[in-house]
Amino acid sequence: MDEQYIQRCIELARKSLGNTYPNPLVGSVIVHNGRIIGEGYHHKAGENHAEINAINSVADKTLIPESTIYVSLEPCAHYGKTPPCALKIKELGFRKVVIGAMDSHDKVNGKGKKIIQDAGIEVVSGILEQECIELNKRFFTYHEKKRPYIILKWAESGDGFLDQDFKPTAISNSLVNQFVHQLRADEHAILVGTQTALNDNPSLTVRNAEGNNPVRILVDFDLKVPRDFNLYNNEASTLIFNTEKDATEGNIRFIKTGRENFLSALTDALYREQIQSVIIEGGRHTIQQFIDAGLWDEAVIIKNEHLRLANGTKAPDFPFTAERTESFRHNRISWYKKASN
Repeated sequence: MDEQYIQRCIELARKSLGNTYPNPLVGSVIVHNGRIIGEGYHHKAGENHAEINAINSVADKTLIPESTIYVSLEPCAHYGKTPPCALKIKELGFRKVVIGAMDSHDKVNGKGKKIIQDAGIEVVSGILEQECIELNKRFFTYHEKKRPYIILKWAESGDGFLDQDFKPTAISNSLVNQFVHQLRADEHAILVGTQTALNDNPSLTVRNAEGNNPVRILVDFDLKVPRDFNLYNNEASTLIFNTEKDATEGNIRFIKTGRENFLSALTDALYREQIQSVIIEGGRHTIQQFIDAGLWDEAVIIKNEHLRLANGTKAPDFPFTAERTESFRHNRISWYKKASN
């Protein structure tokens, strides 16, 4: 039964995808005599954690000492914007605590579990652990690898081009377009290079889906993109990596960097900015740099099978096998996952 309740925790946690940064996605369920009496999940940073929302939802609090609390991620042990959940669980005296995955964040990392065990409460951990880690792949990558979770994304024609005659060309259909906007809403940031910004004048905002605009990242070493382009509007926080200046102008942050070892400098800077995931949506040159450096976690490739463009920018070289593929009318989306080191 433990798996069933942790699965419910994961379902609850997913409701906040894209809203909890820099916090993880967490769901919690409280069970008394085989019946769920409380549920909750973390909605956004600074608000109650999942366990507190689940506790608050229990109508008859006298049942808590005879109940088990399930949580997809180890309860926190530190004072942040909210008090530690591990102390609340200890104070209320739950009969048992079941944890999906342990928290690798150095402020937690076993401390929450220890507080609860030291209070004499039975603790079981590692239930549906892989599923719980997958739920927070962004959070775990950020804390363990000290960089964001990196998703490569592009659309190509059936004959492997990104555009026709080097001019912007619509490749994906309206169904896929909706999917792309949902992807933006789910991730923390989105990155393009100078050429894509100049060619497409993108906004990189969420329009055909529900959710927050991602942080926009522009790599523009020589600041060639004109100030009246969409990336300079006030619709989203924007980071511009360049070789000329460090400055903040409203929602725009200029981050000065060198061209040497740029990818390493970029990921270090995004780690400092607390960016937990980034979609690389640039042109061939930008995406190929990440592929060649082996610096990616997932790739999403959209292919319009029936479209032949014959000439233009070639799609990136990507010699990997898709984990799964889905058809959206004449478009096919393939998902790739990099094998763990």
